[in-house]
Amino acid sequence: MPTLRTLQELDRDGLLSPDPRLAAAAQSMAIAITPEMLALIDRARLAHDPIARQFVPSAAETDVSADELADPIGDEARSPVKGLVHRYPDRVLLKPIHVCPVYCRFCFRREKVGPGGEALSAAELETALAYIRAHPEIWEVILTGGDPLMLAPRRLGELIAALDAILHVAVIRVHSRVPVVDPGRVTEELVASLKPRRASLWLGIHCNHARELADPARAALARLADAGIPLMGQTVLLRGVNDDIETLEALMRALVTCRVKPYYLHHPDLVRGTGHFRVSIEHGQALTKALRGRLSGLAQPTYVLDVPGGHGKVPIGPAYLGDDPSALTIEDAFGGHHRYPG
Repeated sequence: MPTLRTLQELDRDGLLSPDPRLAAAAQSMAIAITPEMLALIDRARLAHDPIARQFVPSAAETDVSADELADPIGDEARSPVKGLVHRYPDRVLLKPIHVCPVYCRFCFRREKVGPGGEALSAAELETALAYIRAHPEIWEVILTGGDPLMLAPRRLGELIAALDAILHVAVIRVHSRVPVVDPGRVTEELVASLKPRRASLWLGIHCNHARELADPARAALARLADAGIPLMGQTVLLRGVNDDIETLEALMRALVTCRVKPYYLHHPDLVRGTGHFRVSIEHGQALTKALRGRLSGLAQPTYVLDVPGGHGKVPIGPAYLGDDPSALTIEDAFGGHHRYPG
């Protein structure tokens, strides 16, 4: 079964409800649903299925509020050269490719990615590498996109080697959906391309629901972990996908079982046409507070908000300290309150 890429293909597969606004939704962002994700969709409860909700276009995408932005986290404002974002002093984002195996309808780069999106040319990539070489404060380079694992293993290996040759770059981080949504791409050749000689490499795995971690995905993650590549999980908190405590708990447990350390739980960004995915910060804080009493520290993600305008991520999790310093109280993971000397 091929990846589905058009409204007509989704309709033939029984994934759409008729709505004249769907054409506009499809025009606002590319469509791609891999066979692995298609196989996980529960057709009997299609309107409420957490897998379908992530990838099937919705008429709700045509509802755009005044608060929503084309560049919600301010990539463009912090981009000194094409394909590179320098938001924090010690690290940069490098976006070598704008193609993904699937297109998540909540993506904060939803208007930038897709088959028509540009990959960096050889000259543009060299300009980005030259910028990194010229800035010795850059300690970490994060490969994102698009999905860097959509690069051919040879090209990916060449890019990793080029970054590895920059001695002040100590850490290379790669963010990807591929191991979960297109696990067949995780071949021995691809795994080998992710092994720099000197720098440390970390692989961020985007996963939003435990059902995404089917046997093929688990096998792909095992190949990466067995190769000694440390894995960390990134999840977006999404209404109708994972915004209840049982679902979120099951996901964090599944990630740890797959040797993926939960890293970030992202509050959804102010992306145009994604209001139907967003939850309140108060609800997100309640969920992360409940997780603290249910899961070990190994399974706790940090709940973060990417401040609009390019100002970076900040933790927005619940507080456990009382407001009165003269009578300091601490709330435990189960809701009890305890005095503590200030």
